[in-house]
Amino acid sequence: MCHHPGVDIADIALLLRRRRGELAADLERLTAPPPPGSTVAFGKRVGDGTSEAVERMSTTAAARSIARSLADVDRALVKIETGTYGLCDQCGATIPFPRLTALPATAHCVDCLTAT
Repeated sequence: MCHHPGVDIADIALLLRRRRGELAADLERLTAPPPPGSTVAFGKRVGDGTSEAVERMSTTAAARSIARSLADVDRALVKIETGTYGLCDQCGATIPFPRLTALPATAHCVDCLTAT
């Protein structure tokens, strides 16, 4: 399973499941359709609708980032189930405990992450 002595894999799994719930709720909120009757209108004057367009782009970027984080959490949960949690997906080396503590959903050691 996890390749670090003294690490409680059940605690990590619980933490990841909680984080998954938070991320899924955030993603659902960001990708929900606008309420009926609301529209994004772009006026004829320069600047009309600019704030709405910027907000829409920010929301899209945030949704993509959350979706990536959600995929990372799902990957970590699969690794827990398959007994490979704590091993780098790329090189197979043990991911240092401080890195797993800081980023429990990480799937790569620092060397492989910086090499890509």
